[in-house]
Amino acid sequence: MSLKVALVVPHIFMQNDILPNVIFSPGELAINLANELVNQEVAVTMFTAGKVNTEAELVSADLTFFQKELQVRNDTYISLLKKHPLTFITLARQAQAALLADAFHRANSGEFDIVHVYTNEEDIALPFAQLCNVPVVFTHHDPFNFLTGYRNTFPKYKHLSWISISNNQRTGMPEDTHWLGTIYHGLDPNIWQKQNPEKEDYVAFIGRIIEPKGLDIAIKAVQRYNRVATKPLKFKIAGKHYGGSGKNSYWGKTIVPLLSDPNIEYVGFIKDIPEKQMFLAKARALLVPSVFAEPFGMVMIESLACGTPIIGLDSGAIPEVVNNGVTGIVVKKHVSTAANGKLIIEEATVTNFSKALSNIDTLDDCACRREFETRFTLAKMATEHHKIYRELLRSSS
Repeated sequence: MSLKVALVVPHIFMQNDILPNVIFSPGELAINLANELVNQEVAVTMFTAGKVNTEAELVSADLTFFQKELQVRNDTYISLLKKHPLTFITLARQAQAALLADAFHRANSGEFDIVHVYTNEEDIALPFAQLCNVPVVFTHHDPFNFLTGYRNTFPKYKHLSWISISNNQRTGMPEDTHWLGTIYHGLDPNIWQKQNPEKEDYVAFIGRIIEPKGLDIAIKAVQRYNRVATKPLKFKIAGKHYGGSGKNSYWGKTIVPLLSDPNIEYVGFIKDIPEKQMFLAKARALLVPSVFAEPFGMVMIESLACGTPIIGLDSGAIPEVVNNGVTGIVVKKHVSTAANGKLIIEEATVTNFSKALSNIDTLDDCACRREFETRFTLAKMATEHHKIYRELLRSSS
């Protein structure tokens, strides 16, 4: 008998009109997971904010009143989020709560065997999970203590059923949290095929350009390397910056002054997968200078799939993904704490990162691809979810 799963992904970004224009890995992961589970003969119903392309049955939220409010304000979802984040969050939460309630109601009516709440809106679902008659499992995509709301809510529900996306992610929750397992993210190897272009003399960064991602550390490390190198490295930066939005001054104050160096180039946001693949495949290495507890780091397995090694700090799950000395180099981070409690990244971190750049040629591109095919495929990710669903259902019966 086919397992019936409700995969609830209530983030407002889960709409075809928005997803291609934002960096939102959980959305892409959820769609891929749903499609692969369907391929494995699981009956999946996805609950999303809007229409998305999926092989699963789709239930979308009623966004009528949200959209009317946008029309009155002459705003889009994204422009409202930038201009009035509290208003956006309030309207989003109303739609998300209704979607979650619908999923639980249908589960109680016998439509599903399992409800899997897959994105960071699960704090809405947590108090109501006990009212659901079937097992409910949760996956969170940030560090559990990343925001005030997270660290003050999630530990209250440590007894519920959780899937972690890395072992390091678990450190943000109490030791006796009810973990069902750790499942690493995966990509479709038929889409993320090995690229074999000629390598060029640049290293790459892809991602959100915000302070926790540590881009300034990588830029300074490349500059330090170039001061003594026989042949300088280019550093090409792709991603979304948030200059001019709210309190985020990182782009304008920290990054823009560093772009005057002719070897440092901002190439913009790459949303086309084939273009991203070539960008990664031509790079000699992907730089991942995250200073916060990276819960996984999707771009790292994209890089491995393209046969490009990784140089990253020893933050969060980076050492779990990078096979140090084989598929990349894990760089020790040196930190201290200021009187106001703010984390200070010491100069030794830049020095260590710069030294690692000298060892890129010791890494094996083919080993990167092999690591991807062994550990980080979509089929492996979906199979492990399927197994956990079955085990949870057996233990609950």
